[in-house]
Amino acid sequence: MIKYKFNKIPFFLFLFMLIIGSSFSDKRDVNNKDYFEITKNLKILASIYERVNNFYVDEPLPGDLMKKGIDAMLASLDPYTVYIPESNIEDFRLITTGQYGGIGASIIKQGEYVVISEPYENSPAHLSGLLAGDTILKVNDVSVKGKSIDEISKILKGSAESNLKILTTRYSEKKETNVVRKKISIPAVPFSGMVGDQIGYVKLNSFTDKASLEVGKAIEKLKEEKNINKLIIDLRGNGGGLLMQAVDIVNFFIPKDQLVVQTKGRMEEINRSYKTRNNPIDLEIPLVVLIDAYSASASEIVSGSLQDLDRAVIIGENSFGKGLVQQTKDLKFGSKIKLTVAKYYTPSGRCIQKLDYTNKSLAGSADIIADSLIKFFHTKNGRKVKDSRGVDPDVLIEQNYFTKLSEVLIYNDYIFNYVNDYLREEREIKSPLEYSFSDYKDFSTYLIDKDVKYTNESEDDLNQLISTSKKEKYFSNNEELFEKLRTKLKPNIQEDLARHKSEIKKIIENEIISRYFFQKGRIQASLKDDPYILKATNILSDSLNYNNILNK
Repeated sequence: MIKYKFNKIPFFLFLFMLIIGSSFSDKRDVNNKDYFEITKNLKILASIYERVNNFYVDEPLPGDLMKKGIDAMLASLDPYTVYIPESNIEDFRLITTGQYGGIGASIIKQGEYVVISEPYENSPAHLSGLLAGDTILKVNDVSVKGKSIDEISKILKGSAESNLKILTTRYSEKKETNVVRKKISIPAVPFSGMVGDQIGYVKLNSFTDKASLEVGKAIEKLKEEKNINKLIIDLRGNGGGLLMQAVDIVNFFIPKDQLVVQTKGRMEEINRSYKTRNNPIDLEIPLVVLIDAYSASASEIVSGSLQDLDRAVIIGENSFGKGLVQQTKDLKFGSKIKLTVAKYYTPSGRCIQKLDYTNKSLAGSADIIADSLIKFFHTKNGRKVKDSRGVDPDVLIEQNYFTKLSEVLIYNDYIFNYVNDYLREEREIKSPLEYSFSDYKDFSTYLIDKDVKYTNESEDDLNQLISTSKKEKYFSNNEELFEKLRTKLKPNIQEDLARHKSEIKKIIENEIISRYFFQKGRIQASLKDDPYILKATNILSDSLNYNNILNK
């Protein structure tokens, strides 16, 4: 006789659901119809969970099964509403605070092992002598061969002042290093400095809980030590963070008690107006904010609000378009849920949210809000702006994407590995701004036997044309022509290395500079010929043009 295994865990869940009323005490009345639907479907879910756990052909993992169910349920809403189990709380804290316990280094996967790609300046990894390019073989005498980046990252992280023994190999020589973990703080402002005559620059990477403090200190230092009278704030690639940090950063440039952003949701207590609460740093300094397609959320609150108030010229690309607000709420057993509770609106009254998650396709993708639903608003000085499309810059800069060859050289670590070999010989670099890579021929020679495989856009377009011609019955009559074109367009790495020398040389320079001057040097070097910076400094240096853009 077959014996069924009855696991009691699902029944505890079932009993918990029977007292579901206590779970909906979050300041919200549940009407009778909602209550019936909630309790009915939770009981159905508990019944399914119990029967799968007891009768499925293979023994499931109850915790993993429910986690997947929760994730699938939340994924039907929007990508920002997520369940955070207790095991991932440290990662959540890193996002909100920029702090964690560890050795302070980023890692990449190469073959069966992970390699240190960049130790942070003055981190335990840096001070212990670990270098970019070191392959990690063992941690505390345990082999890490075959483990993923996430698995090794968790091994390297831990409480501050705890010890690690790391066995690495560099240039085929093994070395054992004792590292004491520390509290690692990833700065929200990795670099600030000068980019022109009395023009200050502040790069903001994230809106963590100390972002406004770091930005404020950077601005004050530039004013006191460099006597700046113009300012650029760089929000490119900044995916956002804490809303109040955005409000406080806007506050540096507008008076106290002025509206920065409003939130509107389904629950009354979510509907709030966020006003500036401190005295500003400077109400008059000409200001430029840089954004791109990856500037999102809190970055769009800052750029959108300063645009609406005509307090800054926005330069760059159209921003990401995330006009949703999330709150984090505690759950049982140390877990949390981060869920979308509202939309936010800039001072003009616009919401910049691009995607409509209430009307997803059958495949689960969300469409861009229809053009017919776009509304227009006006800034303080009467300039026209629109909602539902992110933040449109006042001055557009077309993104200059890497060539296909450069992408392959970066993402397949050809440049990273070349620099590791190149720096076996000690080289003197005095300043990120002065260094120029002069051994490009050596790099070209290095790649000769590496069998670098890539396509170019012309070849991709030709393949698309051939595919279309076959559908339309034109291919057979033109096959010889297509083959001649394919031969002409086929990538030749040595020719392409010469053709794209300027771009690839800058990437190599940037990687080498990072080995000596870390992230600060990498950013500083990248600003030299940055078209965003050139445009920003030109506008800030021309007060008439600056004022005309803002309709002053």
